[in-house]
Amino acid sequence: MNAASAGRETAPAPPATGTPDAQDTPGVLLLHGLMGRASHWASTARWLSGRFRAVALDQRGHGQSEKPADGAYTREAYIADAEAAIEQLGLGPALLVGHAMGALTAWQLAARRPDLVSGLIILDMRASALGAASQREWADWFRAWPVPFATLADVRKWFGEDDPWVERPHRARGEFYAEVMREAQDGWYPVFDPEQMLTSREAWVLDAHWEELAQVRCPSLVVRGLDGELGRAEAQEMVRVLSRGQYAEVADAGHLVHYDRPEGWRAAIEPFLAQVLTDRTG
Repeated sequence: MNAASAGRETAPAPPATGTPDAQDTPGVLLLHGLMGRASHWASTARWLSGRFRAVALDQRGHGQSEKPADGAYTREAYIADAEAAIEQLGLGPALLVGHAMGALTAWQLAARRPDLVSGLIILDMRASALGAASQREWADWFRAWPVPFATLADVRKWFGEDDPWVERPHRARGEFYAEVMREAQDGWYPVFDPEQMLTSREAWVLDAHWEELAQVRCPSLVVRGLDGELGRAEAQEMVRVLSRGQYAEVADAGHLVHYDRPEGWRAAIEPFLAQVLTDRTG
């Protein structure tokens, strides 16, 4: 599997004149969550680009990546794609930054290939099993989507206000989903296949992932939004299980922390980034 077959990669411009060249600049691989895409990391990648060579990947089944009906949407496949991206793009040892499902991929890769990973940021992803009931709820949710949407404004309104899963109006959530829609003759559809998303999700929701978390040896930061899906008690237990774990939280943020509260997200991870850079040069 090569990185290009997994999906498109998005990276900011090369370092400016006078900064280290790509070979001397530490690499960062940004992994989106389920249904996400590389462009959701755009502001984070731009912010990191002054100090890192940042690459965001459209993972298989997502964004502009290939989406074969008979493709493998397994944990092994996602991990192998991230591994290939680091090796083929010369990013390693890289800082891995993952949101939700992308965070799980990041810590599973860190556990298996410590030589490729210099640090790890886990954003709002649980290590506990979510169970079969959760998978059924997601299947019901996908069926509730009123596709095709007539306009992108309808996409924003439904996901930001009308979706039964939304407790209060959430503008950033509407924008997030507007980024993963494509236009057809009769309206707007998701760029991904919901059935493939369910297959991808089924590969991890039925199992707990504490054992692999405990195998991670690099510096690691667990970040949660106060209104996100990862509770404080579980996040702090994840920090305890990690051999070099740290904890940060972002106020007034839900599951889409980096998209919802970019300033709070940057402030939460800045001390950890400084540490990773110090460790590299020290």
